Amino acid sequence: MRAIWLGLVLAAAGSTAQAEELTGDTLLAAANAEITNIDKEGLQEWIASEPDHVVIDVRTRTEIEHTGGQIRSSETLNIPRGWIEFEVPGEIPDKDTPIVVYCGQNLRSVAAAQTLQQMGYTNVQNYPGGFFEWQDAGLPLYVLDKARDSFLYDRPQEVTDGVWSAIGATQPSTYENSGHNNNLSFIITEDGVVVMNAGDNYLLAKSLHEEIRKLTDQPVKYVVLENAQGHAMLGMTYWQEQGATVIAHKDAWREIEANGQASLEGAANRTRDKAFMTELGTPDVTFATRLDLDMGGETIQIRYLGPGHAPGDIAIWAPARKALITGDLAFHQRMLPIFDYTDTAGWIETWHELEALDADYIIPGHGEPVNDFDVLRRYTHDYLVHLREEVQRILDEGGTLNDAYNIDQSAYRHLDTYGELHRQNAGRVFRTMEFEDF
Repeated sequence: MRAIWLGLVLAAAGSTAQAEELTGDTLLAAANAEITNIDKEGLQEWIASEPDHVVIDVRTRTEIEHTGGQIRSSETLNIPRGWIEFEVPGEIPDKDTPIVVYCGQNLRSVAAAQTLQQMGYTNVQNYPGGFFEWQDAGLPLYVLDKARDSFLYDRPQEVTDGVWSAIGATQPSTYENSGHNNNLSFIITEDGVVVMNAGDNYLLAKSLHEEIRKLTDQPVKYVVLENAQGHAMLGMTYWQEQGATVIAHKDAWREIEANGQASLEGAANRTRDKAFMTELGTPDVTFATRLDLDMGGETIQIRYLGPGHAPGDIAIWAPARKALITGDLAFHQRMLPIFDYTDTAGWIETWHELEALDADYIIPGHGEPVNDFDVLRRYTHDYLVHLREEVQRILDEGGTLNDAYNIDQSAYRHLDTYGELHRQNAGRVFRTMEFEDF
């Protein structure tokens, strides 16, 4: 009995000694011996060429917010180190998915890479340079909020004389970007200001108005809703309180009547306290095809050119300035989303009407302004044509919805929201085209 007791004591002492040797440095060294690293140049090439990859930032959300963002890729996830074991299986079910992990100081990412390998993931690399090396090199980033002292994601920039746009985030609506994930544009004339989009909430609308007041003493006379989506229309009551007239297409108004309350509740869930004072409003003026605004000697045209991304999609055309604000009829830096109500065949036809306006300055619904239609055509019209042609081929061959999900969209994987949307888009086009002939 004494011998057994002595053995237990010695075993416990040995375990204690071993535990004392387990420091952060020893654990890090052991993990480094097991993992594979990728350098900055390799990661750039990997993001550009590796289909269906995932980049995982293992820092906390607070760190990301205070350090300036995340590495940009078509599929970037934020899963803090302590949640890797619990969240990754749900987010990445395929154990052969190419994965790169990173942090800020090459500490937690090393352990995360080791853990993923132990969980059975077969293609895992660690980026030791981390966020700060990537940022210092001026490489592409996701930035959660560019204007931290404003509800706006970013402040307005002048596109051409008197035409401005506050470019929203090209990611989904979040608390950090305050729902500003579309472009809030405006035209300053000698007889007032015309604004495109009321904004996602009351306080966001107020922030945009504060920026407009820094640029002009002219009042905001009109606010045009590009469609009935929440980030286009939920801020309208703020503008009406300021005396502005809110304009929408008649189809957009029907959508607001039918689904506006659900949009309001969804936006409040995302932006929480930032949705303070936001209420569902009613447009003051609706129209069917075209509405002209006489603004100090020039005509600003509000145009419905045909079906597209959402019911009642409209554009603003200022012919004297050769400036076009397309709303959601044009995309280029983020993948366009296709919804159940999106008319992809009609959108392709509408595109020709849009391009026929021959604008020199074009502000799309999302992303930076451009000076010609080339890039917008490639990622709007040509993308829609590609999806429909591929779906038609699948239907002609007797294929299924699963075949549609696997359509090759690799030419578009560099676009923001590609990971969230590309399979969903293909599936919705398939389900629509199945019954188009009927």
